[in-house]
Amino acid sequence: MINKSVPNVSEALEGIQNNMTLLLGGFGLCGIPENAIAELVRLKITNLCCISNNAGVDDFGLGLLLQQKQIKKMIASYVGENEEFERQMLSGELDVELIPQGTLAERARAAQAGIPAFFTPAGFGTEIAQGKEVREFNGKMHVLENAFKADFGFIKAWKGDEAGNLIFKGSARNFNPIMCGAAKITVAEVEELVAVGNIDPNEVQVPGIFVQRIFEGTNYEKRIEQPTVRHKT
Repeated sequence: MINKSVPNVSEALEGIQNNMTLLLGGFGLCGIPENAIAELVRLKITNLCCISNNAGVDDFGLGLLLQQKQIKKMIASYVGENEEFERQMLSGELDVELIPQGTLAERARAAQAGIPAFFTPAGFGTEIAQGKEVREFNGKMHVLENAFKADFGFIKAWKGDEAGNLIFKGSARNFNPIMCGAAKITVAEVEELVAVGNIDPNEVQVPGIFVQRIFEGTNYEKRIEQPTVRHKT
């Protein structure tokens, strides 16, 4: 029987080194790999290139790595919630590549599928297209984008089994599923880890073939970026 489970986050991150490129799932603060990020902070891994939809907030998510100057380059589509990110970018301390959100998703999905590159109309005529090949398809100009090449991918799922089959909830399905298998090693942390056979095959959203390591995470905060409540009337 295939068993990809490891007992804790320390073993899940075995082999992580300085200067690596990492894919990190999540949408805003929803569905981010909290345990993996905390372990990266603890290990003091530096000079990282992090690919994620966003850069977290100042004291949570990837903001924790930014605080410790562990990220040398950030590839993201939305970074507006992090003042430390802004400071490092404007001061030249941090290399930043901002790309359209759909392009970010497709570059991850292409890596997952083994597709080296693709053409997209997003970004044509802007700074995004500078230095890239452009080609016309059906009367519309497209930009050539390369699939991501990452060493580790860190994924957060709601439930998984020991073979690596995963189920996600809500907005956590935005980037986590397409980042599975898009790196050399995909590490999935789940809120509930069950034995093989305890997940209905019809409910599996990402099959275990895309996952190399899986562990049950702990102490999830699940923060909200901008809490909004209705005033009592």
